[in-house]
Amino acid sequence: MDSIFSLISPELLVFAFAVTVVAGIVKGAVGFAMPLIMISGMGVLLDPKLVIAGIILPIVVSNFLQVAKAGFGEAVEALKEYKLYVLLTCVMILITSQFVKVVSADTMLLGLGIVVTALCLVQLSGLKIVIPTERRPIASVIAGLASGILGGFAGTWGPTTVLYLVAVETPKARQFVVQGVVYGLGSVMLLAGHLKSGILNQHTVSFSLVMLVPAVFGMWIGFKIHDRINQAVFRKATLWVLLIAGVNLVRRGLLG
Repeated sequence: MDSIFSLISPELLVFAFAVTVVAGIVKGAVGFAMPLIMISGMGVLLDPKLVIAGIILPIVVSNFLQVAKAGFGEAVEALKEYKLYVLLTCVMILITSQFVKVVSADTMLLGLGIVVTALCLVQLSGLKIVIPTERRPIASVIAGLASGILGGFAGTWGPTTVLYLVAVETPKARQFVVQGVVYGLGSVMLLAGHLKSGILNQHTVSFSLVMLVPAVFGMWIGFKIHDRINQAVFRKATLWVLLIAGVNLVRRGLLG
């Protein structure tokens, strides 16, 4: 614990725990948004680079749990069906994660805030984008590259994945499985990328390990409420919370 308290005060650690429990609940209930909530929430008080280190192990484990809940047979089928998108997302996460250390904290906050705000507004507006069947291969390339770039820099590629899956009219049950596969493999790439970039190192890994406790606890709660709530209402409420967090990140990025 001494190594953790050299990175973060006890008070801020409690704050990080609370944010991560909420992120885990949302992840378990709707299948995405853990990294966004953790980054947007903890980024209010913590160094963005420490936050990125902190989310890595929780998202690896939470996505493994999501895939396990859906079933590994279903996951294999989903991987075969969306292999191009998954491949491009993973490759770009691995590549772009190497540039995080050269980007200033304010720039990271501003960029993430703009992306979060824009994606939330698109989804909350009810705008329905449907990609014709003949254009879906090129859409997979564009969406995969965009998701990977966002994932490598900001540690989150959930919103772009959700938008893409909705646009190609993925059935609800299959969407939950595909999200788990994309997030799971992507999080492994993020882990590998930040081991190489130095964001996750012998000091920051202790913070990421500790964040596993509230993340798994939150997922446990989220799984219990997954089939008992109106998913559309809960998802919309989550997007409103993320929108507020996104606007705050933009404010911090501009004002420092």
